[in-house]
Amino acid sequence: MDYRQLGQSGLRVSRLGIGCMSYGSPAWRPWVLDETAARPFFVRALDAGINFFDTADMYSLGVSEEVTGRLLRELGRRDELVIATKVNFPMGAGPDTPNMGGLSRKHILQGCDASLRRLGVEAIDLYQIHRFDRDVPVDETLEALHDLVRAGKVRYIGASSGSAWRMARALSISERRGWARFISMQNHYNLLYREEEREMIPLCLDQGVGLIPWSPLARGVLTRPRPSDADVRSGGTARAASDDYSPRLYDQPSDWDVVAAVERVAAGRGRPMAQIALAWLLSRPGVVAPIVGATTLSHLDSAIAALSVTLTAEECAALEAPYQPHPVKGFTV
Repeated sequence: MDYRQLGQSGLRVSRLGIGCMSYGSPAWRPWVLDETAARPFFVRALDAGINFFDTADMYSLGVSEEVTGRLLRELGRRDELVIATKVNFPMGAGPDTPNMGGLSRKHILQGCDASLRRLGVEAIDLYQIHRFDRDVPVDETLEALHDLVRAGKVRYIGASSGSAWRMARALSISERRGWARFISMQNHYNLLYREEEREMIPLCLDQGVGLIPWSPLARGVLTRPRPSDADVRSGGTARAASDDYSPRLYDQPSDWDVVAAVERVAAGRGRPMAQIALAWLLSRPGVVAPIVGATTLSHLDSAIAALSVTLTAEECAALEAPYQPHPVKGFTV
C-alpha cells in the first residue's frame, strides 16, 4: 500500500479511504450492513494496508460511528489508523431539536463529544464539516473547530463539498486568525461529475489542501454498462434499487457517453469498469485518497486492485472526451 501526505499536513493516509456509510444499521437504509456483516470488510481493508476510515455522525444516526469504532479498536492498530468523521447534518428530526444539527459552536462542540463517545477514541484524527452552513457565521464555526484542536479532541480539520469561494474565505480567516486550517476537501468528483475542476480543485492545489473525493464511482454508475432502461437505479444491487439520490446527481443524457467510454477502455484492458474509473481518479492532480464504499468484498478487492492500474495519456483522453458541463450537484451553492 502506498501512503500520501494529506495536503500540506504531516498526516499520511493510504491511497484509498474506506467509506463507512455502508456499515451501521439496516434500519437507516436497507443496503447498510450491520456489524457482523461489516467485519470482513474491515479485516480485508486492514490486511491490504488501508489505514484511512471515513464516517459521519449522521450515518445510521450514530450507529456507523459505533460499528466503525468497535471494529477498528478490535482489529486495527490505533496509532496507525486515521479515523475521520463529520458534523453538520441533523441528528434529530423533530421541531423540538433545533440545535441537533448545523455548524454552530454549540452543535460542533457537543457533536464532537458525542462522536468521541460513539467511536470510543480519545481524539478524532480528521474532523470535517459536512457541507458549509449558510446560517452560521463561518468565524464561529472555525473558532469552534480550532478550540477542539487546541483541546486535543481533534487532530486535523477538513471540509466536505461547497462553493470554492466559501472554502477560500474559510482558509483566509483561519490564516488571518492563526486558527487550525482545513487540510482536506472531501468533494464530489468522478468521471461523470468534473465541475470541481473549474474552481475548487485549482484552489485546493494552490492552497495545499488534499482531495479525498466522495462517490468516486458515481454511486456505482461507472461500474456497469448502460442498462436498457437508462435508469441509474437499474444496477442489480440493493443500494442501486433503493437509491433516490443517484438520479438527482447523474441525470444528464451525456453521462451515458462517459459510461460507454469507460466500458471501451475497460474492455481494451481486460479490467473491470470500476478499476478503470478509479484509476483515472487516482491519477488526477491533488487526489490523495478517494473514499470508497463497498457492500460486497469483490467491490473492495476491485478498488484495491485499481491501485496497480496506470492509464496512458490516450486512455485518459478517451475517458474525458465525452464529458459535458453539469449543473452544480452535491451541495447547495
